[in-house]
Amino acid sequence: MKQFGKVAVLFGGRSAEREVSLRSGAAVLAGLQRAGVNAHGIDTRDYPLAQLKQDGFDRAFIVVHGRGGEDGTLQGALEHMGIPYTGSRVLGAALAMDKIRTKQVWRAMGLPTADFEIVRKGQFQAADADLLLGRFGGPVFVKPSHEGSSIGMARAETAGELAAAVDAAFEFDDEVLLERFIDGDEYTVSILGERALPAIRLRTPHTFYDYSAKYQSGDTEYLCPCGLSEQEEAELGALCLRAFDGVAATGWGRVDLMRDRAGQWWLLEVNTVPGMTETSLVPKAARVAGLDFDQLVVRVLGMAG
Repeated sequence: MKQFGKVAVLFGGRSAEREVSLRSGAAVLAGLQRAGVNAHGIDTRDYPLAQLKQDGFDRAFIVVHGRGGEDGTLQGALEHMGIPYTGSRVLGAALAMDKIRTKQVWRAMGLPTADFEIVRKGQFQAADADLLLGRFGGPVFVKPSHEGSSIGMARAETAGELAAAVDAAFEFDDEVLLERFIDGDEYTVSILGERALPAIRLRTPHTFYDYSAKYQSGDTEYLCPCGLSEQEEAELGALCLRAFDGVAATGWGRVDLMRDRAGQWWLLEVNTVPGMTETSLVPKAARVAGLDFDQLVVRVLGMAG
């Protein structure tokens, strides 16, 4: 483990996902230290990044979720200082963090992603809600374009619900994505290097896999193996690798998607710094693939560049 030198585990930050990041960072730090890595935890909220060089750090493991950590800004600062880091480069991080541009890229590539509309702060009026809802012909999901962990997301079935959900989403972002509701099961596929790990099917009694279902509720089920045939699993893995590569994501991450009642896959988004507590989705998939948590975090660290 000496080859890694002195490693900074960067977590916390100032985004809406701070609390999740603190938990992920603590788990990653503990895993690296158990594996014998000279790792040190740093909350980026109160730490001047330029001090990384002064403090003698040789590389960084990024576990800062959301803005200021997952959007390319932290990656750019580390590149400027010449410090190798985990995960996607600047472009991949910035593009994947933007749900709208991600879907535009996928659509240009011919990859399956649900119909969508874009609304912008200052241009949206409550009177627009009925017309927008009519374009989808059914329920829609409302999502801030640059948030993760399902923060600011809501499902809307009426014009009143849509107007309220958009206004709430504007509290987090100036751009909001409206996406056609897909009736089906939610899946996630973790990416490790050039490999798609076993898919996980998510089952929750909540309306959708929201913040509470992810981090607070004990009634969410994670099925892995997920019940797909070997061929279906291989086809899904290939689709997710294309989607991941399409937004210039590299190293490790997660692709989320839905499968409708007809069996059609629909890509939702890419996470370039997914949750990394020992009960998070990427570690769950890694365990099925034969990697325990400590082996996983060392593998991710080994891909830092």
